This record gives sequence, C-alpha cells and structure tokens, in this order.
Amino acid sequence: MVGKSIIPRLVGWGTDVQGTHLREGEAGHNVFLAGTMEDTLRSQPISTENQGIAKQAACDSGRSSEETGKVNAPPVLVGESSLERIRMLATSEPEMVFTSLAHRIDLDFLKQSFRQIRKSKSSGVDKVTAKEYAKNLEENLYNLHQRLRRGQYVAAPVKRIWIDKDGGKKRPIGITALEDKIVQKAVATILGVVYDVVFYDFSHGFREGHSQHKAISELREVCLKLNIGWIASADITGLFDNIDHGLLRDIIKRRVNDGGILRLIGKWLNAGVMEEGHLSYPGKGTPQGGVISPVLSNIFLHYVLDDWFAREVKPRMRGRCFISRYADDFIIGFELESDAKRLMEVLPKRFNRYGLSLHPEKTKLIPFKKPALKEKGKGPGTFDFLGFTFYWSKSRRGYWVIKKKTVGKRLARFMKELWQWCRGHRHDPIEEQYKTLSKKLRGYYQYYGVRSNFKAIEVVYEYAQKAWRFWLSRRSHKGGISWEKFEFIRASFPFPKPRIVHNI
Repeated sequence: MVGKSIIPRLVGWGTDVQGTHLREGEAGHNVFLAGTMEDTLRSQPISTENQGIAKQAACDSGRSSEETGKVNAPPVLVGESSLERIRMLATSEPEMVFTSLAHRIDLDFLKQSFRQIRKSKSSGVDKVTAKEYAKNLEENLYNLHQRLRRGQYVAAPVKRIWIDKDGGKKRPIGITALEDKIVQKAVATILGVVYDVVFYDFSHGFREGHSQHKAISELREVCLKLNIGWIASADITGLFDNIDHGLLRDIIKRRVNDGGILRLIGKWLNAGVMEEGHLSYPGKGTPQGGVISPVLSNIFLHYVLDDWFAREVKPRMRGRCFISRYADDFIIGFELESDAKRLMEVLPKRFNRYGLSLHPEKTKLIPFKKPALKEKGKGPGTFDFLGFTFYWSKSRRGYWVIKKKTVGKRLARFMKELWQWCRGHRHDPIEEQYKTLSKKLRGYYQYYGVRSNFKAIEVVYEYAQKAWRFWLSRRSHKGGISWEKFEFIRASFPFPKPRIVHNI
C-alpha cells in the first residue's frame, strides 16, 4: 500500500504506548487522573445514591494537594496554568514528542470545554441538547470524568445530515453527541497548544490569531511583493471523507505519542456514522462538522503539504514562490512559469501517496502577471480563494492593483437564500422579519465587507429590500404593497447600510 515506505504503519490506536508520567521537562508532571484510559466496557450512569456527592466531588476536584492534606504530593495544575506549561515546552522544544497529556483532561478542563462548545439546538444520536445537559451540569460532567478516568468512555456514532452545495450537489455534515463534543474540545485544545508552534504562519485555518481575512490580506500583499506571475489553484477532493486513519495516527505520533489521547481519537474515528437509522463504518475520513475534525485535518495537511512545500519544494524553485492555506483550501503562487509547471506535475502524486486526490477540473494553473502600465481593461486571469475572486484592475490613480470581489456563485446563493427565507417567513410579524434580515445582512457585511467589494454588498442590500417587499405583498390576496407604503415600512425598519468592515 502506498505510504508504507514513508511512514511505518502500526496496528491499533494507542495500544503500544501508554500515557506515562515521564517529566519531559515536567511536561508529564502534575498528574491529576488516577488511572489510564483503558478500553473497557461502558460505565453505567451515575447511581441515585451518588447524586448527592457528585456535586461536592466536582467542586473539590480543583483543590490542590496541600488543601486535601497530601503535603508530599505534587501540586495539581488545571486550566490555563497547565496549558501554559505545555505551550512553553512546545515552543522551546519543537522536536519534543509528548507522551503524557491525557491526564490534563480533569473536571475543571471539561467545564471549560463545555462553555466553549457551540450550544446548538441540534442534537446527536443521544438526543441530548446543551440546555438539558446544563440542568445537572456538575453531576453530568462528574460522571463523564469518571468514565474517562476508568477508560469506560465510549464514543457515540455521528449523525449525518446533508446540506446543499453549488451545482445541486450535497455535502455531508456530522452532528456529534454532546459529551463527545465536550471531550473532543478538550483534546482539540491540548493538540492546538502542542502543534501551534509547529504549524507554519501561512496555515490560517482554525488557529488562534489567524482568520480568513488575514489569509486574504497576506495573499494580496505577497503577490505584489514577490512579483507573482502564476497561480496554482487546487481543490482537494473530499479531504474530510478520505483521510487514512492509519497514516493519520502515525503522523500524530511524531509529535504526540500519548496512549490516552490516541485511544480517544481512535474511538471517535471508528465510532461509525448513523444515517436514517442505518449505522455504517466508513473506515476512513473524519466526520465534517465534528469538533476534532479541523484539528486533525490541519495536522494531516501540515505534514502532507505545508512541511513538504517549505522543506523540499521551495528550496528547489528557481524563482520566488509562496503558499497560503486555510483548512483544505490553498493557493500556491510562482514568479516563474517553469517552476509552476514543475510543481503541477508532482503535486497530484504527492497527494496520491497519502490517499488523497486533487479535483481534475478545479485544479489549474492560472496566469496572473501584473499587466503593463499602458494596458487597459483587466488583467490576464482570475482565481477564487475563500469566497473572493482576485483580479488585476486599475486604481483611481491609474495604477494596477489586485482587487477582490465576492465569487459570483456565492453572491447568487446568498440572494437565493434571502428570497427563500422571505417567502417562508412572510406571515411572521414585520418586526421579527426585520430583525432576522438585519442579522443576515450584518453577517454578510462582516465577511464580505472588504476593500474594492462595496458594489457586491450594495447589490445584496438592494436585493434584500426587493425580496422583502415582494413577499410582504403576498401576505394577502387583497393586493400588493405599493412603493409608497413600503417606503413607510422601510423608514420604520431601516436595514443596516452596506459598509467596508475590513480595510484589506
């Protein structure tokens, strides 16, 4: 199988290295959990007689060893103090392999994770919502923590739903059970601290201090700075559905070789998918929509693409080049056409070695050289990245600059959603409709309100008013709303005006 010669394949998740208490410069010190996360049977819900002591035990869990009378025991560090120590070690020792991290998931850490997860009304296969879980939060988290300590935690299958994509296609989204979200958030936080110092600055996806707008701004600046003439626009086909579990495990073990963490990840990847009452086990991929999936995909692509480009590709290029990546979307720019063609030959082979493939139609090489000053019109080519189309155009002073506008399909999709929403909610009170439509417009301005894109957000503003009037006119068979009457409504409920939010 491809990849065996690259990374040694090992059997099972976390069966050969246990979570230890080795210090590694005190990385594994300050132990809180009393046991290892062994694969045993699922524990039963906390008994009635234990309900009374659960809350007290949860409150006492964060006390130091001196408060409980254990003077000779090492102090317990929880929350930010514990993570800060890991961050310091990860920064000072980029090559360190962490073998003792699972014990950091204590009761206090689970509480923090619960506060940080998105409190959606949707529920997984357990049909438990965050609101219901919070009613007895202390007892529920105590029970979850005990199962983690004893190794009796079992991951629930992921409920799969489908959402619409461009072109009439569907995209699978996984809804994780609430307790799985909590534990996944805890593990994702730990992995984020360990890997953040390893990731390159051009990797912007799901990282603190990085965002889509930062990636967009840097992309424009580096194209101008490096005199980029060619853009390789690539699209990975179904990244989240095709990540090889064995390769992912071996890649993670290069940095995190903790048996407890590896077992937890293995449980989530092998929990199965529940769709319309049928349970299946895909055998590869990470469920898109899961809390842990973005972190795992970032780690996987760091070694498959980022590190390979920085260490092997860039030094071999004759001209200047760069890469910018956000999750599974990435752009590679080249100064010379010869360098661009060389990479386009080897790039598909690189992904094939790790069980991934590039979309043959969406992966292409685009000329993007700055036009001569005397030329008119627009530049030679355009490319899309993170919802924006980049193109060369002249500024008001007559100089060639790189501008951005909303991708045409994204613009049409949002306006279609506005139209359908107004149709479906036309009988709601006008004030409620106004509040929701205003939120939708503000959200759109917040992302697409960038320099040189004012025309696109202005089109959305005008279309929202048109759609609202059209469907308000169909609330009754008595006739439509005239423009004079709608002007009165619009004056009473003014939509937020389009504005440039990001000066990038």
